[in-house]
Amino acid sequence: MTKTITGSVDQMLQQIYDHGNINRAVLASARHAVSLESPQAQAVWPIIMAGIETPAMVSETFVPKLSITGEPTYAEIATFAAIRLYAIHQQGIDICVYGGAYGDEAVGKLFFKALAQLRLNENIQVALDRRVKALLATTNVTSVINSLTHLVSILKASQQNQQIDYARLAGDLFHFQFSYESANQVRLTWGRQYYSNVESSQTKGEKN
Repeated sequence: MTKTITGSVDQMLQQIYDHGNINRAVLASARHAVSLESPQAQAVWPIIMAGIETPAMVSETFVPKLSITGEPTYAEIATFAAIRLYAIHQQGIDICVYGGAYGDEAVGKLFFKALAQLRLNENIQVALDRRVKALLATTNVTSVINSLTHLVSILKASQQNQQIDYARLAGDLFHFQFSYESANQVRLTWGRQYYSNVESSQTKGEKN
């Protein structure tokens, strides 16, 4: 059975946190590298390359896999972005800031639902809305990832101990890259999460 991008990133993030024995070298590498191709990202490569399946093991188009051309695959781009966002959030914090948002043991929130909660603060709502609207207006994944790095810094400053489902965000970024239609679907999903009533009844199996 092939791994999903969400499942793969979940395992990687748990490996990095390692029950509180945090791999700080990997976190520092991820924070300082703007992309997977950066020399500063090399400490992250072993985790990503061991956690994503090789093309010989999979054949389906929408299955996460490693590059055979040298150019990062959609899975590699999404995975590194999620690890970097987690690294930015985790810096200087002892408790794990990653947590799944679904399932019986859900402890985290979806990224844009956490921003929706933060949006209730009238002091930052205008600035936050401006950044989110800019993100939702583009189908360029590099621009989206750049916007997410700014948003995670804002989230950390206001709710630093909030656990976020970065594995689910990796899945969104993975699918975002396949086509214009896929990007639109992901943007619409994010928009629903951000603009929805955060005080509405909880979705079964998800902690809001």
